[in-house]
Amino acid sequence: MQPHQLNPQVEPQFEAVNDYIVNHLGSNVPLVEKIGHYIVESGGKRLRPLLVLLSANACGYNGDKHIPLAAIIEFIHTATLLHDDVVDNSDLRRGKDTANARWGNAPSVLVGDFLYSRAFQVMVEIGSMDIMQVISNATNVIAEGEVLQLLNAKNPDTTEDSYMQVILGKTAMLFEAATESGAILADCSAEQREALRLYGRHLGIAFQLIDDVMDYLSTAEEMGKNVGDDLAEGKPTLPLIHAMREGNDEERQLIRQAIRKGGLEDLEPIMAIVRQTGAITYTQTRAQEEADKAIAALDVLADSSFKDTLKQLADIAVKRKA
Repeated sequence: MQPHQLNPQVEPQFEAVNDYIVNHLGSNVPLVEKIGHYIVESGGKRLRPLLVLLSANACGYNGDKHIPLAAIIEFIHTATLLHDDVVDNSDLRRGKDTANARWGNAPSVLVGDFLYSRAFQVMVEIGSMDIMQVISNATNVIAEGEVLQLLNAKNPDTTEDSYMQVILGKTAMLFEAATESGAILADCSAEQREALRLYGRHLGIAFQLIDDVMDYLSTAEEMGKNVGDDLAEGKPTLPLIHAMREGNDEERQLIRQAIRKGGLEDLEPIMAIVRQTGAITYTQTRAQEEADKAIAALDVLADSSFKDTLKQLADIAVKRKA
């Protein structure tokens, strides 16, 4: 079951978001439209736009501006994917060729820029300065998170705190912007807005932690990308940081060398070390802690099916296999 199918009341709105996205990919430049449609329609759960819809509905919103607002969040997310794949030299995403593998780096970067600018065009139409402030700040922090991740790449001395700062910026910030902007649109109380902001932040962190675990557990078919990508790119994610902390000198040195040089030559022994040192369980536990914080934040909201679905999503985030 896809996340949007958890709540029948939100399904028609979710379909309206999909239609809105497709209808706003138009461009006078055919390649822009072709790449835009390819990446937007290549799968994905549309979790971030779903969070906009659920948050607005949980606060009693009755208008229709949550549809373009949800589309904005997806445009921004898609733009970051296009840029990320170029930075990481990725050739597989969601089980398909990445845009850069098919069309090259330059078109991918430029179409990512197009999607960012389209998001801000739609934002102007919504006309909320508070929402503009939240989303423009989020895009800035996301960019900083990506640069910090780049600085941490191939650095085996990256700390757990530094790693958490990266995922707060590059992943959790857009989750947070999705839920907080939905709350703003619904004109909810300051307490409810803060609750939904925190929910999005903690959910985003939990989501990324499980993503990093799956790099050592899932198959390429389950993940829709290459297993071991993080290690190949020399990314010191939490499973590796914990494994270095808990492993013996020989194990620690093997991981350190693999992070420094990147590549997959030592993938199998490192996967074994990650499991033996309890790094998988440790990361999953951290993810569960974040999911529990997300759920607890929702206590201030009135009971509704939308609140229940938000809770379900936090539970699904830590139990998913792909």
